[in-house]
Amino acid sequence: MTRDVGIRVLIVDDDPVVRFGLAMMLRAASDLHVAGEASTGLEALDRVDELHPDVVLMDVRMPGMDGLTATEHLLSRPDPPGIIVLTTFDADDTVLRALRAGAAGFLLKDTPPHELVGAVRAVASGSHTLSADVTRRLIDLADTAHGRPRRAAARERLGVLAPRELEVAKEVGAGLSNAQIAGRHHISLPTVKTHVSSILTKLGVASRVQVALLVQDAELDDD
Repeated sequence: MTRDVGIRVLIVDDDPVVRFGLAMMLRAASDLHVAGEASTGLEALDRVDELHPDVVLMDVRMPGMDGLTATEHLLSRPDPPGIIVLTTFDADDTVLRALRAGAAGFLLKDTPPHELVGAVRAVASGSHTLSADVTRRLIDLADTAHGRPRRAAARERLGVLAPRELEVAKEVGAGLSNAQIAGRHHISLPTVKTHVSSILTKLGVASRVQVALLVQDAELDDD
């Protein structure tokens, strides 16, 4: 019997060649363990119940239950795995929907191996991953994907934040790390982490990505 060690990863993609390539990249890292594979969203739900992975690499477009629906199902459960949306297209409404649901990140399938491994490690540790290029594309898409109703709703949600928390939320929306926020506002890193934790709790979201999208929806810089 093989002993499972390290970060357990479930690969979900309908293309066996893609699954094989991803598995090869992950197995090159000694701290990552490919716990299993699935070829549909429905199968992914069963495999998560069976294998309890730390991270799921989730393709979006699959037959039957797609990865987006599977992501929403998984993230509605108690103590879900971290989910990285992995696909060939850059950004569209399906990716925004996945990130709003709480997916921990979004990577393209041609992401270099070292970046993929780093993203899995980051998500397993409770962080979130979204490349700067993808962030810009998502923001551009979000700008054209909604109107005044979403902006008003976002501003109402952000209204529960204290002034300093709102400042930090806006920096998260700009893609800054905790260390960058601390430097810009001349506050300690633990203080930033406390603010971010409070922001997540007050907004009822699970990730920095969700905070960033909410800030973008609010269009605070347009005032």
